[in-house]
Amino acid sequence: MRKIKYALIGFGGIAENRIAKEGFACDRNRFAPLEKAELIGAFDLNPARKAAAEALGLKWYSGIDKILADPEAEAVYIATNNLSHAPLAMEAMSAGKHVLVEKPLAATVSEAAALVQAAKEKKRSLSVDHMMVNNKLNVKAKELLDAGTLGTVNDSCFHMEFAYGYDPAEAGTWRCSKWEEMGGPIGDVASHCFYMAEYLFGKKIREVAAVYLPKTMPIAVEDGAYIRFKMEDGMCGSVKVAFSELRGGLGGTLSNLGFEIYGTEAVLRSFGTMFQLSGYEDEPIPMRLELDLFKSQKVFTGKDIPTRNIYQQVIEHHAESILSEKYLDGDEGSRNVRICYAAHESARNAGKWIAVE
Repeated sequence: MRKIKYALIGFGGIAENRIAKEGFACDRNRFAPLEKAELIGAFDLNPARKAAAEALGLKWYSGIDKILADPEAEAVYIATNNLSHAPLAMEAMSAGKHVLVEKPLAATVSEAAALVQAAKEKKRSLSVDHMMVNNKLNVKAKELLDAGTLGTVNDSCFHMEFAYGYDPAEAGTWRCSKWEEMGGPIGDVASHCFYMAEYLFGKKIREVAAVYLPKTMPIAVEDGAYIRFKMEDGMCGSVKVAFSELRGGLGGTLSNLGFEIYGTEAVLRSFGTMFQLSGYEDEPIPMRLELDLFKSQKVFTGKDIPTRNIYQQVIEHHAESILSEKYLDGDEGSRNVRICYAAHESARNAGKWIAVE
């Protein structure tokens, strides 16, 4: 099978370790080559990153223009700072490249909408790295929901709460200092909760109501938020996100990243599945999924289900859309940005319900 060849724009630590080594399987000691995609090169504004890229056998481009002019690179993976996602994606599509973008798709609602429109007009495949839907225990959770195992579901809570920003170095990062770059717990992590809710329930979020947590941290963005969401069929759930919660340490922090889904016949609880984990034995904690049937419980662990890397599945899905000419238009990523903006609008208006257009 022909493979789609990608070039990586932005080669920081996450791009090297999560996207290149894992996602594109450049770590040959751990992964077999992907079936439909291949990473051929990379570029970063920091020239010191060249050695790390070349150590993985990648071609180092001297500039973004060199990538866009290279006919061998059919697609680009954008892993730069959030403010540059939309301009770079637009430039790449205009140059005839298909585009995969790190979350968020864009830093503003209008930019995200423009990208979706451009993808449709130019017939380019555009998608965003919403990788948590590929976590094997999250997939199992969806299977249980679709099978009706929980009975009638009437409530849920998705949460990503941890400590980030107490250290001055952390406080100075974009996550804690730049709302315009979608910094803050809503843009940074509630965004994951929103697309996970839509994935698990197979429905779209249509309204949100939010309040910010009490301001106790010396950071420019919100400390955290409590958000209610209403789906297209009227079902409500909640999202809890924060940079202000200590959670004991690394173990407590990671195991807390998950969700609870409440049905009339059972409750589903996940631990550690709302993160960057795929379920490998060498990861910091073992994930688990608990099906609480009230009189008994069944626990699924990473050992119960074969492991597939969550980033590889995003890349293979995007490559397949190109090979089949069933192009992705990026609408999921655009809607996610709209939900985040609606949550901020609600929090700034005393928790008023805000429609997600």
